[in-house]
Amino acid sequence: MTTSQEFTRRLDAGPVICAEGFLFELERRGYLSAGEFVPEVALEHPEALRGLHVDFQRAGSDIVEAFTYNGHREKMRVIGKEDLLEPLNRAALQIARQVADERPGDLVAGNISNTNIWDPADPAAQAEVRGMFEEMVGWAVDEGADIIVAETFYYAGEALAALEIAKASGLAVVTTLAPMATERMSDDVGIVETAQRLEQAGADVVGLNCFRGPQTTMPWLRRIREAVSCHVGALPVPYRTTEEEPTFFNLSDESAAVPAPHGRTFPTALDPLFTNRYEIRSFAEEALALDVQYLGVCCGAAPIHIREVAEAAGRTTPASRYGERMQNHFMYGSHERLPEHIAGLGETA
Repeated sequence: MTTSQEFTRRLDAGPVICAEGFLFELERRGYLSAGEFVPEVALEHPEALRGLHVDFQRAGSDIVEAFTYNGHREKMRVIGKEDLLEPLNRAALQIARQVADERPGDLVAGNISNTNIWDPADPAAQAEVRGMFEEMVGWAVDEGADIIVAETFYYAGEALAALEIAKASGLAVVTTLAPMATERMSDDVGIVETAQRLEQAGADVVGLNCFRGPQTTMPWLRRIREAVSCHVGALPVPYRTTEEEPTFFNLSDESAAVPAPHGRTFPTALDPLFTNRYEIRSFAEEALALDVQYLGVCCGAAPIHIREVAEAAGRTTPASRYGERMQNHFMYGSHERLPEHIAGLGETA
């Protein structure tokens, strides 16, 4: 049985959860720079990356995705550290493998993503991108990845190139799109049409990740689910994007007393625009009702969001032990030992 067949069989049997969002969460924890978003943490603070993997795993993620997003040759050139490219990729893959091996059945995903230099009109740029994908996929295979996640593509051509190279590895491939606010891919190909092309080219899972929160992911997710017969993936960001502001790049926050110095909420002033955990659970339940079996949460995700997805799928995870028990809260609880005069403060607190 091929890895594609094994992975498809696993998805046929029930939901598979993949935690993403390493960029934002590790930036919040003080391990990488916003804007650059280069995953040097794999080399500089491997214990921090390992800890986040474990936290996501405890929360219910079945896939330990190697943190190589933005770990491609062009990004390393931008920060003047191209010499660290291969060590960074291998270190991230090795950390993911170690964490996955601690829980039988977990999978390791190698990761490739948008390169930010793809140009539909420039064959030389396209060849350069393909070379980046080939080396990253090669390292993933060397380090024992079980699947490849190719993600966050806003050009249809780049997504198809990534899929072609990833499929050549012999591994199962998840390919997810991240359309900008124009509601088409940036090379003017339809979003649903791109998903169909990816299915025809052999993707095991097609779908959407990043850029859009639950409200603006779901309408496209429904259309993709209706248009393809392969498995579908959904990994929104946990922010309240709207029809007027469909991606987190253009979310406004008129209530901010101190706006971000760079003039927009993305990426460092999005905090007031978070969805709550119950909205993430509701999204996961709605996606599961559509037979979307590959689920996760992308940039902005914390382990609590992954736990909500897992519990929506009927799981009890190690992190579920610490689910809320509001009945014991000193002011909002219902426990018989809670004094009435303290509970009464709840209405005016």
